[in-house]
Amino acid sequence: MPDTETRDVQIAIAGAGLAGLGMAIALRRDGIEDFVVLERADDLGGTWRDNSYPGCACDIASVLYSYADEQNPGWTRAFARQPEIQAYIHDVARDHDLARSIRYGYEVLEATWDDNADRWQIRTTGGDFTAEILISAVGALADPSIPDLPGLDAFQGTVFHSARWDQAHDLTGRRVAVVGTGASAIQFVPEIQPQVGQLDLFQRTPPWVLPRGNPVIPARWRQRFARHPGLMAWLRRAVFSVYEGFHYGFQHPAVMKLAERRARAYIEREVADPELRAKLIPDYRLGCKRVLGSDTWYRALIQDNVEVVSAGIAEVTSDGVVDAEGVHHPADTIIFGTGFHVSDVPVSHRIRGRGGELLADLWQGSPKAHLGMSVNGYPNLFMLLGPNTGLGHNSVLLMIEAQIAYLRRALRYRREHGLATLEPTPAAQAAYVAAVDRATEGSVWTAGGCQSWYVDVTGRNSTLWPGSVRAYQRRLARFEIGDYDAQLPRRLPEREPAFV
Repeated sequence: MPDTETRDVQIAIAGAGLAGLGMAIALRRDGIEDFVVLERADDLGGTWRDNSYPGCACDIASVLYSYADEQNPGWTRAFARQPEIQAYIHDVARDHDLARSIRYGYEVLEATWDDNADRWQIRTTGGDFTAEILISAVGALADPSIPDLPGLDAFQGTVFHSARWDQAHDLTGRRVAVVGTGASAIQFVPEIQPQVGQLDLFQRTPPWVLPRGNPVIPARWRQRFARHPGLMAWLRRAVFSVYEGFHYGFQHPAVMKLAERRARAYIEREVADPELRAKLIPDYRLGCKRVLGSDTWYRALIQDNVEVVSAGIAEVTSDGVVDAEGVHHPADTIIFGTGFHVSDVPVSHRIRGRGGELLADLWQGSPKAHLGMSVNGYPNLFMLLGPNTGLGHNSVLLMIEAQIAYLRRALRYRREHGLATLEPTPAAQAAYVAAVDRATEGSVWTAGGCQSWYVDVTGRNSTLWPGSVRAYQRRLARFEIGDYDAQLPRRLPEREPAFV
C-alpha cells in the first residue's frame, strides 16, 4: 500500500510502550480489530527500549512492574533489570499477536481534528491515517532533555544522553563528564566508574538516596510462582500495600523527616570526607524530587577517579567543561543524565483540536486534563499517563491499567449509544483539575520552594497524582457520561473496510 494513501481506522494508538500495548490488548479482548499502533522507533518497549545504559533497572519491585493479568513468575531479581523487562514486553506482545497491528517507523508528525468528518487526520512518517479515536500513549519519559550549554556544539569529543546510550563508544580510560544526578545517573555512574579514567560529575542539586538491596530471586521461588499463581498474586498485593503507605508522606511533608534522618545516616556511613558529604546532602524536603535507591552510588563517588562538581557549568569547550568557578575539567566524553521533556509535552506540539488550536498553545506549559486523560476542545482524544497521573510512590502500571479499564467502559458506552464524539465538558474538567490542585496543596511538591521536573513553569505540579493509587482507581471505577459532551454522528458513516 503506497505511503501516500490515507488509511482509515477506528482507533489509532500512538506509542508501542507498556501503555500502548496494554491498550491494544484490551481492544482485542473487546473484539475490536480495527486499530493500529503507530510507533516511531523500529522496536516496541518505549522507555525500556530507549534506556539501555549500563545498570538500567526498575526502581519499583518487579512483582508490581507487569500487567495484572500477565504476571511474570520468572523475574530473577527483586528489581528487574532492563533486558528482562524488555524481554517481558516482547513476550506479552507475541502472546497477543500484536505485531500485525504495529507499524514501526510511523512517527506521528501531526494530528488534526476534522470537525466535519468527526475524524482525526493523522500525518505520519509512514503515511497518513484517519481515525475516529486517537489514543496518545507516548508517555512522559520519551524525549530526552539536553540543556542548552554554551559551546556544546564546539565540543570535539563524544556526546550522548543516557536514554540514547552510545553502545559503540568504549569508555575504557576515558575522561568523562556526567551532567545530572537523577534516576538514570544514579544507576549508570557506579557501573562506568571502575572503567573510566576520570569521571567529573556535574551536580546541580543532590538527590535524596536510600539504601536498597536487589536480591536474586532463587530458582526454587520462581518455580513456586509459576506453579502457584495465587502465591504471586498474594505477594503482589502485599508489596502494593507497602508502597501505598508511602503516599502519605508526600502529602504530609513533616512525615518525611523520618526518612530524611535515615538518608542522612546513610550518607554519614558511606562518605567520610566532610567536604564531599556537604555537597551530597540535599537542602529540600525528601520527596520533592524523585526519591532514589542505590547501594553503590556513594561508594562510586568516593573513589579517587571521581570528582563531584557542584559549582554549575559555565560553558563547554572543545576539550572539556568549564565550571561556574572558572575551573576547566578536561573531557573526551559528555554524558547527559538530564531527564526528559515532561511538562512541556512534545506530542502536544503536534495535536490540533477543534478550530486548529495546538494542545501546547492551550496548555501554555502547564498540562491539564480531565482524569489526566482527555481535554475539552479535543474530541475523541484520550491520553494514557497524561497530566497528573505519574507516581512517586508506586508502580505507574497500576495507573495505566486503571485508565485502560476506564477507556474500555467509555468506548463501550460510545458504541452502545451510537455516539460519534466524546469530550469532557469545561465544567467537569475544571472541577477535576481544581480537586487535584487542592490535594497538592501542602504536599512536598509545594512546600519549601520545591523545584523539580514534577513542577511546571507556572509552579504547579502537573506531573504526579497527589493521592493513593486506590483513590485514582476509585475515581475511574465508573464512566460518568454526565462529565462529557457526547455528540451523535453528523451523517451516516462512509467508511471503507477496516484496515488490518
